[in-house]
Amino acid sequence: MTPSDADFERAVALLQGGELVGLPTETVYGLGADAANPAAVAKIFAAKGRPADHPLIVHLAGHDAVDHWAEQVPAVAWELMETFWPGPLTLILKKQAWVPDAVTGGQDTVGLRVPGHPVALELLRRFAAVAGLHAGIAAPSANRFGRISPTSAAHVAEELGDRIPLILDGGPCKVGIESTIVDCSRGEPVVLRPGHISPEHLQAVLGRCPNIETASGAPRVSGSLAAHYAPQTPMRLVAGERLLDFLNAQRHKGDTCGVISHSQPPQAGMPHPWRMLPADPVGYAHDLYAALRDMDHANVSLIAVEALPASPDWAAVSDRLRRAVAGAGKD
Repeated sequence: MTPSDADFERAVALLQGGELVGLPTETVYGLGADAANPAAVAKIFAAKGRPADHPLIVHLAGHDAVDHWAEQVPAVAWELMETFWPGPLTLILKKQAWVPDAVTGGQDTVGLRVPGHPVALELLRRFAAVAGLHAGIAAPSANRFGRISPTSAAHVAEELGDRIPLILDGGPCKVGIESTIVDCSRGEPVVLRPGHISPEHLQAVLGRCPNIETASGAPRVSGSLAAHYAPQTPMRLVAGERLLDFLNAQRHKGDTCGVISHSQPPQAGMPHPWRMLPADPVGYAHDLYAALRDMDHANVSLIAVEALPASPDWAAVSDRLRRAVAGAGKD
């Protein structure tokens, strides 16, 4: 699905005028504003209800803009860009002095990425053509703060439709979870948020497996709160072998459960709304947020999610589920 020329022209005009635009990326849909305009960026925080000290990711049309936004870019960062951009990788770099605090959350670093979605790239190119070759769009996920990230234009409309003048529809997101974030600002690259690009993918470029860090010494980054990506319905993670007993116990208590699993229901005719997701981490990630959103509308009192395998290739979706459980049901 590709927006019309008129849609792109309107989106660029809105961005130039300091307004917001919903846009697709390969990860999730973003809520975009001119990253060089602090007043426009402030509208992102207002629309989402996002705390002002939470940094945003700046989306660029290509590598050529990096030096405009970041300084002291290490060689390893360029290697990662060459390999994974356009794509679902965000790099944390030392910011140029001019970069607005509204984008960085007052930190001395900035998150940059070139998205791997044709609609996002076309919008970025057209915006750069009129706003300056190094122009960027700050774009966190287009949902209310802490809630389920949107993976379709309809999800954005449901979350924020009355707060956004235009949503560019690029179809369903290919990846379905947010980008991997790698900090290159403090020497050795460190993974601050897991994503579609795994530590093994990074190791192939770096020659070593990067460290994974969530410590307070790291820069604050998007999606790093303990509670995030959450439905309004309470959630529980339940081991597959305990799922049937758990559901029976909930039914006896009078609770209604929806279930998200990656294996077959334990018996036929289960009296529960049931979403079975792919049993591989890439397919599961693609479908996860839509499944959570569906279950949030299923009029159940609890969402039971079958626990995921503990292997490293499931780390990114395990991270999202863990944060979703922590924030679920807390309005």
